[in-house]
Amino acid sequence: MGGFEGHLYPGLSLFFYGLYHARLVSRALICNYPVQYLPRRPWSKGRWARLQQIYCVGLAKILSSFILVAQELHNIQGQFVLISKIYHERNFLYHKQWQHLTLYTTFFLSGCVDVVSQNLLPQRSPALEQGAQALGMFLILPLMVSHLQDSEGVELRCHVLLIQALFLLLLVVIAELWAPNVRQLWVMKAFLYMIIGSWLIQIGFMLYKPISGHKWMDDDKNDILFVTIFFCWHVASLAILMIWIYGVSFLWYCYIC
Repeated sequence: MGGFEGHLYPGLSLFFYGLYHARLVSRALICNYPVQYLPRRPWSKGRWARLQQIYCVGLAKILSSFILVAQELHNIQGQFVLISKIYHERNFLYHKQWQHLTLYTTFFLSGCVDVVSQNLLPQRSPALEQGAQALGMFLILPLMVSHLQDSEGVELRCHVLLIQALFLLLLVVIAELWAPNVRQLWVMKAFLYMIIGSWLIQIGFMLYKPISGHKWMDDDKNDILFVTIFFCWHVASLAILMIWIYGVSFLWYCYIC
């Protein structure tokens, strides 16, 4: 996730995934559904009718993974290898890029599991999807911790706050494996996905394209302190967005639909 685009595209993917879960949990709360993922309806006859019933979430994950990998490889200068072979030396190269590609692989595998569960199995298996999601988060968290190496100042503070949200999300998705029908976990999961995605986008702007036009300074304590303040404002804004989504969903399901 190097550079502005390397933070923007993953952030958008996670943010929209959080919006998707916010819509699901709003529908479940308003319509009083006992489960978050409704059972799949029997396949309709006819090619076009079946195409309309295909779940696209897993396909969107797979597509976004390919886009992220292509963007990462495009930004690499020179030959992309794992280990250098200069004389007797064997040094690992491009450690940041390999971290990013490993992160994107978890998205891809989670998307594959979603496609199989939602479209290929005789019955949808939410436990399988949640397990793949928890495994992906379990892999992402240590990768992000190692990503802090060589970071300092504003960049370090931004990523520490990101890891805090990732750790909370990991706890939520693990708890969801044993308590899949607890609605509070559904709300927290959607909320944290939106926080992580939007904060990644914000990190891209802060580090590479500051809106004010003035670069954030690593040796300025005020800049580092304001990173935390902006994160708190960020969380509060997304809480308001969650309430707005619930309100719109309430109007839709109760008065329009």
